[in-house]
Amino acid sequence: MSTLSLHQIRKQFGDVVAVHEMNLHVNHGEFLCILGPSGCGKSTALRMIAGFEEPTAGDIRIDDRSIGMLPPNKRPTAMVFQKYTLWPHMRVYENIAFGLRLHGFSRKDIDEKVKGALELVGLPAYGKRFPSQLSGGEQQRIALARALVLQPKILLLDEPFSNLDALLRVRLREELRRIQRQVNITAIFVTHDQEEALSLADRIAVMNKGRIEQLDHPSRIYEQPQTLFVADFIGVMNLLPAHQDGGEIIIGSYRMPVPSGNEYSGDVTLAVRPEDLAIVPSGSDAAWNGQVEHVIDLGHYRKVLVRTEHMGVLKVYLPKAVDVREATTLALQPTRYTIFRDHQTPIEVHAGSVPQLSLQGMA
Repeated sequence: MSTLSLHQIRKQFGDVVAVHEMNLHVNHGEFLCILGPSGCGKSTALRMIAGFEEPTAGDIRIDDRSIGMLPPNKRPTAMVFQKYTLWPHMRVYENIAFGLRLHGFSRKDIDEKVKGALELVGLPAYGKRFPSQLSGGEQQRIALARALVLQPKILLLDEPFSNLDALLRVRLREELRRIQRQVNITAIFVTHDQEEALSLADRIAVMNKGRIEQLDHPSRIYEQPQTLFVADFIGVMNLLPAHQDGGEIIIGSYRMPVPSGNEYSGDVTLAVRPEDLAIVPSGSDAAWNGQVEHVIDLGHYRKVLVRTEHMGVLKVYLPKAVDVREATTLALQPTRYTIFRDHQTPIEVHAGSVPQLSLQGMA
């Protein structure tokens, strides 16, 4: 069983704190993605696990044993970098075999392990090629084979697909997930790409300004964001500034009831997913009225931009079967939304659980 635990890990560069007291536990065989924007501390956290950065404070444990004092080459980890870092003067076979030779494996064992690693990444006939004879995707597979051939307990991946084109990224994501499950290795994958994280991870740790804002399964991260940052960063979201007065949310002339027990007075933000805005009959008192500015055909659905009087431009996702034209008027109603106070304290509201929206003074 290969588990990883970070206990109160902190990294400070001079006066700048890159990672604030980070606590994280990764289970055996789990694929965890650390997701966040550039500069949030995600790569710094990964480099501390690998031993390339020394924590200012805290402890890193693998299988409940501290590895904080071990140099990178003594840790039971392997890193796949954003750049392939293959030795250009060595053939593929030699690139993969290099670490095995340093560890004193016999020629027979090296040959078996290298061939097995090449089979695992789907490139069994590539051993005699040089890196310059490989595509970017093939080089990254060889880098993955080189990391896995030493059978590390923890596999670390630092945005390994960011240099590849979109279609190849999707294919390699699928291959990586297959290999990780086949080998049953614990993996930590750092990325700024939310689609990558949502499609790969068993769990996602969303980081912002050196802190984990939410750690959860992909579906819950998307459907139930716990902070305003997570709501805005994951997927597409309509964020609507509003004011709460006791048991009502006020947006312009609209008043929206809040579930009982959540009374509050002050500014709030409503977060509404584009797919949670439904078209209702024109003239309905429960509608947010607006005019269609733009219709974008995205293949299996349409993205519609609707300009409203009090909420600006709303993004709405509609099925292809719904015929919507530019310059037409739409009446919308949210079927689900989340209320955030002070960027946190989310209150999830389903339209069926509260009275319908009321309209005051709208023409």
